[in-house]
Amino acid sequence: AWRQTPWHHSHASRGPPRPLRRFLQGLDPRSTANLFTNSVCVGEKTIDDEDCFVLKLEAEPSALRARSSTNVEIIRHTVWGCFSQRTGLLIQLEDSHLLRIKSPGNDGVFWETTMESSIQDYRTVDGINIAHAGHTRVSLFRFGENSESHSRTRMEEVWTIEEVDFNIKGLSTDCFLPPGDLKKEEEGFGIVPSDVRLPFKLRNDRSSRVHGSKIVAIDVDECHDISSSDDDDDDELF
Repeated sequence: AWRQTPWHHSHASRGPPRPLRRFLQGLDPRSTANLFTNSVCVGEKTIDDEDCFVLKLEAEPSALRARSSTNVEIIRHTVWGCFSQRTGLLIQLEDSHLLRIKSPGNDGVFWETTMESSIQDYRTVDGINIAHAGHTRVSLFRFGENSESHSRTRMEEVWTIEEVDFNIKGLSTDCFLPPGDLKKEEEGFGIVPSDVRLPFKLRNDRSSRVHGSKIVAIDVDECHDISSSDDDDDDELF
C-alpha cells in the first residue's frame, strides 16, 4: 500500500495491500460491506434525523504487528460504521488509530488519530448507490514524555465527485501505479506489486473524477477543548 496526501510526500505503508480510504467512504459499497463482514453491532445512533445501527470492527493483532516496525508500534485500530436502518447505506465512518514511536530510554511518543467522515449525496449509477460527496474531520493528538510536548492538530476535508462510471474501455492497472518517485524505505517499507490480490473484492474497472479537496491544518494547544474547533474549515483502513 502507498499513500500520497497534500501534507505528506508519497510514501509506502507497511503491511498487506489495503483499499483506498475513499472506496470505504461510499464510493465502493462492496468494499464497505467486505470491511464490516466480521464486525459486531454495538448500538443505534441518530445522524441528521436518520436512524442508524452502529457496527464496530477491531483490527486483528496479527494485522497490527504486520503494519508495525522496529521503531513504530501500532497499538490499536478501530473502525465504526453507522448505517441507515431505512436504506442500509453508510452514513458515517469513524476511525481511531493509536501508535507509539519508540525511542531509547523512555516510553516513546504516542500519536492518536481520530477521523469522522460524513457520507452524503448518494446517487444511483448503473443500479448501484454511490456517494458523490463527503466531509471528514481529523484530529491528531501527540502525547507522552512531558506535558509541554503535547500537541493537537485538526484538519478538515470536503470532497465532491463529478462523475462515476464502470467498464471504462482502455483503462488498465497501469493507470493506478504508485508515483514514480516512490522509493523503498529503510525500515522495510515496499511497493506492493501490481499483481498482488487485495483482501477485498474490489472492482478495478471503475473511474471517477474528484474535485480537489479543501484542507487546512490547525495547531491547537494541548489544554484547548476538543470541541472548540469543530467549526474550523478544512488515512487508509485495515
